[in-house]
Amino acid sequence: MSFASRPGGAAGSPAGAPGAASTSVLVVEDEPAIATAVARRLSAEGWQVETVGDGLQAVEAAARLAPDVVVLDVMLPGIDGLEVCRRIQAERPVPVLMLTARDDETDMLIGLGVGADDYMTKPFSMRELVARVKALLRRQQRAALAAERTAGAPESEPPVQVGDVVIDRAQRRVHRAGEEVHLTPTEFDLLLALAASPRTVLTRERLLAEVWDWVDASGTRTVDSHVKALRRKLGADLIRTVHGVGYALEPAGGAAGA
Repeated sequence: MSFASRPGGAAGSPAGAPGAASTSVLVVEDEPAIATAVARRLSAEGWQVETVGDGLQAVEAAARLAPDVVVLDVMLPGIDGLEVCRRIQAERPVPVLMLTARDDETDMLIGLGVGADDYMTKPFSMRELVARVKALLRRQQRAALAAERTAGAPESEPPVQVGDVVIDRAQRRVHRAGEEVHLTPTEFDLLLALAASPRTVLTRERLLAEVWDWVDASGTRTVDSHVKALRRKLGADLIRTVHGVGYALEPAGGAAGA
């Protein structure tokens, strides 16, 4: 099933920009009523929307369409959403918003671990769904513009070092104690935001705005889950929790600096 873009896209908007007529969204959902409702709502934003109902079709559609963002249900026939996300990201990194019927933190961490950028628990608000897709598209556009700038002058983006963690902004690579750590795009952006102010406590709301471009505090649990995912990869000692406030990056194994 596919839904053609409707009028209303911003004229002259770059590909991938929220509201651009050329923006494409792949919706992977096996419940026809939900798939239809989501596709119609996203099409109303002026985006090209295609829907598929099982995991194998999703992998094929992602390769064929090269969508700007994927809205992906976890529970699917064929192969589940986690495996779909893993396969899609292995072929071509793309922002993924996962939909889950289970409000289980372990499932969320697994989803983030295979490359999802955000998640929503069913039932969800269509208004919030659209807002989160727009936020993913804005992040994607900012990352593309940043890559263009650094490609022409990589020397202008010196690595950031916080203790024994070295963050190469130009190549988007991270090393700790000399060993490379593979992060998802969202994990990298979150680490970079924390590293910009080491030892300074950043609120969940601030991180949500800076990293996800999402200004509603309802998404703060997304921040918590991504921090836990970072700790699993970089070590539990690196990020300090200030209960009721937020998080701070604590240098270890050396001094902070750029």
